[in-house]
Amino acid sequence: MKDAAFVLSRRHILQLGAGGSLAMALGAERAFAQGSVGAPAKLSYPVNIVNTGSNATLVLQKLVENLGYFRDFGVETATINVQDGSKLIGSLLSGENDICMLSGFSQVLPAIEKGAQLKLVAGANILIAQALYTSNPHIKSVEDLRGKTIGTGAIGALLHQMVVALLRKHGVDPSEVQFVNIGSSGAVFKSVVAGRVDAGPAMTDVYDQQEKYGVRAIADFWSELPEYPYQGSYAGQQAIDEKRDGLVRVLAAYGKMYRFMMDDPRAEPAFMDAYRSVIGMGEEDQGEMMIRFTREKKTYARDLMLTPAQIDYMENLNLEFGIQKTKLPFDKVADLSLAKDAVALIEGRA
Repeated sequence: MKDAAFVLSRRHILQLGAGGSLAMALGAERAFAQGSVGAPAKLSYPVNIVNTGSNATLVLQKLVENLGYFRDFGVETATINVQDGSKLIGSLLSGENDICMLSGFSQVLPAIEKGAQLKLVAGANILIAQALYTSNPHIKSVEDLRGKTIGTGAIGALLHQMVVALLRKHGVDPSEVQFVNIGSSGAVFKSVVAGRVDAGPAMTDVYDQQEKYGVRAIADFWSELPEYPYQGSYAGQQAIDEKRDGLVRVLAAYGKMYRFMMDDPRAEPAFMDAYRSVIGMGEEDQGEMMIRFTREKKTYARDLMLTPAQIDYMENLNLEFGIQKTKLPFDKVADLSLAKDAVALIEGRA
């Protein structure tokens, strides 16, 4: 799997930062840290993280490093990025990596049902930061999608489930549309722009550039499906048993970053510095939209929680699609004690 993965280590970050300029950025962004836990702790908690490879995830990985939150909480991390949920789960089950911080988790539930030793341990980006776009001038609403093609990922995967839930909310039977498995939301957006599909979901980073790309958003997921938990964090049971303190500290670092992005007025320049380092200078307006959306909608789980109702919602979708056979009890799929301990660390109560 490592051959296919993009490895984002501190060495890679230093290479991206071009030496002295990154050192200056690190110094400035360390000053942004709020509620410091005091002098940096000894780095005695090694944790391996696996995430998806989306632009948003890569930027957040850079931001949390820049802010120095891992060092604040005494954890030493290595992160790899993979392209699909099966590789995320496989990496955790093999013990190669310990925790996934930012991912849709509908696929985790049927894996647990089949015996996979995994647990949901925290909430992450809990509002869907995507909209449904079209370049077809005849499509004005979700109802107009009957008989049309919609680009998503695989049947039952995150993008497909999101769209099905949205269609049903508008009274459209999913059997009335043709789903096309394109892959990631970025690939879906390109297909929408090119007119290869009539509509498809894509991230909010292009939401204020619809005219530029010749598309229109006919619905947004964050307001239409607020009950749908977009992303969570999950870990292998072996890592929970053997590296619990390290996992708690990684969750604390990410949780502190979520609060920083949503609340601190200095978040936008810090986010944009991370965005330029990882993505480049060409599409800065997309980065600006990403952080603005985060700050306006408060999209991340401040308390790192996932509720039983949110997990129940995802299980019901899985049952409907036949991905799960039986509904699992909450304590079978989740251990949120790690998130509670992480919040206590953030707030200086541990």
